[in-house]
Amino acid sequence: MSLSGQILPLVGVALGAAASFLVSSLNERSRWRREQSVRWDERRLDAYGEYIHAVKELAGRYQGIAAGRGLVTGPSPLDPTPEVLAELGVAETRRSALGETCELLGDTETNTASKTLNHCLWRLEHLARGVPTEAEQGWDQAYAEFRVAQKRYVECARASLGVTGPVGRDVAWPSAWRPLNRSPRAE
Repeated sequence: MSLSGQILPLVGVALGAAASFLVSSLNERSRWRREQSVRWDERRLDAYGEYIHAVKELAGRYQGIAAGRGLVTGPSPLDPTPEVLAELGVAETRRSALGETCELLGDTETNTASKTLNHCLWRLEHLARGVPTEAEQGWDQAYAEFRVAQKRYVECARASLGVTGPVGRDVAWPSAWRPLNRSPRAE
């Protein structure tokens, strides 16, 4: 057998091994990227969910204080006692820490929406606690702006997670169920 007859099969085996290695490496890299994507999506989902729940909890508490001051009707009035204010401080610290986690994991649009939501939440706090500000604004207007910011945040978070479609449609309460002199409530 000639030398070229011996080399050609060896070259074929070497090329086959190299091609097999290359395909295996590409498949492994693709699998690793998918696993990392799923891992970070799960963490983002947890961070976004915990953050929005903390925001909603604070808004509900501020609404209760606002009800106690006569700014809104509907929720159970809440007096801003030292204990309540201490609880709100703890809840705000938790919301802030969760917001920082979202900043680490979130995209630019979601992070920007969270900043707007924070500002709207702090506006509710100021109104509920009677903190004077330069601009006069009623509770109903501030709460409506908060709800818009909340919805925008959820939309951005969903887009960041690759969830498609609208969040939902507004559904009106049946008229017989609506309380008289109803103000917007936290939902």
